[in-house]
Amino acid sequence: MATHEHSVPRKLWENPNPQSTDMWKFKLSLENATNQHFADYDAMYNFSVTQRSKFWRHVFDYFPIVYRGTVPDVVVDEKARMDSIPRWFKGVRMNFAENILFSGDVATGKRVVDAAKADGKIAVTEVREGSFLEPIRQVSWKELRQRVGRLSNAMRSWGVKKGDRVALVASTSLDTLVVLLATATLGGLFSSSSTDMGVKGILDRLTQIKPKWLFMDDWAIYNGKKIDLRGKMNDIMNGMGGVEEFQGIVSQVRFQGQPADVSGVPKARTWEEFISKASSDELVFEDTDFSDPFLVVYSSGTTGQPKCIVHAIGGVIVSGHKEYRLHRRINASSSQLQYTTTGWIMYLGSVQALITGCRMVIYDGSPFVPNLTNFVKLLGQEKVTHLGISPRYLQTLAEGGVIPKEVTDLSALEVISSTGMVLSDALFEWVYDKGFPPSVQLDNISGGTDLAACFGTGNPILPLYVGGCQCLSLGVPVKVYDQTVEDRYKAVEVEDGVPGELVAYQAFPTMPVTFLGTNGPQRYFDSYFARFDNVWTHGDFIMIHPVTKQVMFLGRADGVLNPSGVRFGSAEIYSIIEAKFADRISDSICVGQRRPQDADERVVLFLLMKTGHQFTPQLVKEVKEAIRKATSPRHVPKFVFETKAIPTTVNLKKVELPVKQIVSGKVIKPSGTLANPESLDYYYQFAKDENLIDLSEHKAKL
Repeated sequence: MATHEHSVPRKLWENPNPQSTDMWKFKLSLENATNQHFADYDAMYNFSVTQRSKFWRHVFDYFPIVYRGTVPDVVVDEKARMDSIPRWFKGVRMNFAENILFSGDVATGKRVVDAAKADGKIAVTEVREGSFLEPIRQVSWKELRQRVGRLSNAMRSWGVKKGDRVALVASTSLDTLVVLLATATLGGLFSSSSTDMGVKGILDRLTQIKPKWLFMDDWAIYNGKKIDLRGKMNDIMNGMGGVEEFQGIVSQVRFQGQPADVSGVPKARTWEEFISKASSDELVFEDTDFSDPFLVVYSSGTTGQPKCIVHAIGGVIVSGHKEYRLHRRINASSSQLQYTTTGWIMYLGSVQALITGCRMVIYDGSPFVPNLTNFVKLLGQEKVTHLGISPRYLQTLAEGGVIPKEVTDLSALEVISSTGMVLSDALFEWVYDKGFPPSVQLDNISGGTDLAACFGTGNPILPLYVGGCQCLSLGVPVKVYDQTVEDRYKAVEVEDGVPGELVAYQAFPTMPVTFLGTNGPQRYFDSYFARFDNVWTHGDFIMIHPVTKQVMFLGRADGVLNPSGVRFGSAEIYSIIEAKFADRISDSICVGQRRPQDADERVVLFLLMKTGHQFTPQLVKEVKEAIRKATSPRHVPKFVFETKAIPTTVNLKKVELPVKQIVSGKVIKPSGTLANPESLDYYYQFAKDENLIDLSEHKAKL
């Protein structure tokens, strides 16, 4: 959607009975508790960010949280500077794993086994890629508690204690979930990376956090291929030689009954050997504080060492109840499937949803093996109510002509959440016009790793329009800032309908507690607070729609295009390419180029052609004309080139910043999180004037 257009977008969905939702019931409860009336969602949101202590205290009292201690009347100092990282809920003790595995009695906060997490009820269903979709394993809440108890006791016997780091390089599986929860049971810090990440990327993480143990799959499966991971184990062991705290690798058996022989890997222990030290499967939860750390997640680190972001227990618990129950409509009768690797924040999201007592459906492998429809059939087979995927997945289905609602019975499906990149207008419309039942709510969310929560999210009591996110998330104070003409470090708040930087202007409960690694606290400050005084600058370029209040995400702020002083996001360009040229163009990447010798920034667009289609001067003309017509002459790229590869992270996120830096004359060191770092080499030629002229006139071979 172009930044200058403020007409109301097409309405795609509306809840036929909003009063039945937990969001509506929570609104009534908040009104009763505060003796106020909220005329609409905006009024409730405004209360949640202007009366933060009262709002979050009500969230804490409303949901079944397991805790000890006394909940303070004032849960945060609202006058404290945001960059001081104020503490929340002082005096409250809680354990992350205990809150996942049990519910709390709302009146007393004591642990209970209620209907949501009853012993015999299924907690986890695990499925692996392949032509057959029978679950590999299915466990009840009781069995999940037993598994976590046994592993946590084994960890304790092997010396793991509160504050120790336990890392994992593995797929999404039942064992992986048990490692996370066992670590949290002991008050340790959990960190996970996916098996498809390169050794350098893994070591960039591990050498900074210095784990005591690494749990690692012995095999991986993807695209129908089994991959032996013992060579990677050896390489990681070699790279961890200088880390004194590191005790070794525990080999996780990926194919039950077929453990790999890891006797040739130094300091490696089998899962059976490790767990044999458990004296029982009794669950003994470490008494941890609301603000104690439990999770390390990582920035993509596309141009350097990743940031090691540490999240605390309590913020993720209280925010999880608010996001999953209210915004996402997940409850004890839900079955949620989040397609993700363990190296992405959405893996935490899939675990966090268990707080509601829902069932977690785990899928490991490619969603396109052996064909485009097999994964879709799984949704019907398992009666999935909440599906989490990426825009790239939806685009692949659309381009492949797959109509999910014709493939299987999707009558159980209630919500599709999408995140990871900007969801194009064309895909919004495809979901409703072709792909899925009209009753399904498309929940486009954005926030992520840095805050373990959402800025923009879905809402079951609001209409859904084409584009962006339905609303801002309760309790997360967001504004849109722009820099002043005189000083880029001085900010001015812009009105709705004007694009600018997404900032959080007051503290919220899921702010990281610290960064690990060299100069961690300073990197924390530099990452969020160095741009504007005492506000969190997130790095997204957004606009609030003046009528619908949708949050339109226009691209990353470091990738904002700024030719002749006109600022716009790359997502505007991508949306046009996807809407008008999806039959010929597979993907694109759009960056600004400003080298030391350039007086102004120029927009450069690279196109990845579909097989069988040619990059031609006529296509360039059509693309430029489509951009001009949909936006303005200032949006039209100065140069349009063909490319053979778009650089992405292992989670398939398109990365613009390295390309922008390269075409602007810099030489960069690729991060270990890039899936295809060699793809960057191609872009260096575009830093030279003569190449720009030659290539734009198609005199050079691409």
